[in-house]
Amino acid sequence: MVEDLAIAEVAEKFQVTTRTIRYYEEIGLVHPHRENGHRRFSRKDITRLSLVFRGKKYGFQLEEIKNMIQLIDLDPSGVQQLEKTMEYGRRKMKEIDRRLLELEQLKAEMNSWLQKFEEELVKRRGEPL
Repeated sequence: MVEDLAIAEVAEKFQVTTRTIRYYEEIGLVHPHRENGHRRFSRKDITRLSLVFRGKKYGFQLEEIKNMIQLIDLDPSGVQQLEKTMEYGRRKMKEIDRRLLELEQLKAEMNSWLQKFEEELVKRRGEPL
């Protein structure tokens, strides 16, 4: 059986500060038990934190992550959690597509300016185009 982890071990595992882990506890994402006054994180807590960090990696808001995680407890079949995750995922994909389009437009604009600057530099140096 896997032994419960102390907060410092959890923070090291996820390469975050203990303050981050305590914050996630404060907002209800994990529920460590106390042993001799110290937080002890179960396998379930570690799984939840893995989901939190995966969600953050993909740009989900903490409230969205919390909603998805809470559905695991409410619906043991996992159907509601998957549906909510897909809903948030589709929304996030639309946002990513929009951002990619903006970045492509920005890139094109910057290339245009760089071309103009290059031409201006050639002119100022008296070099032939």
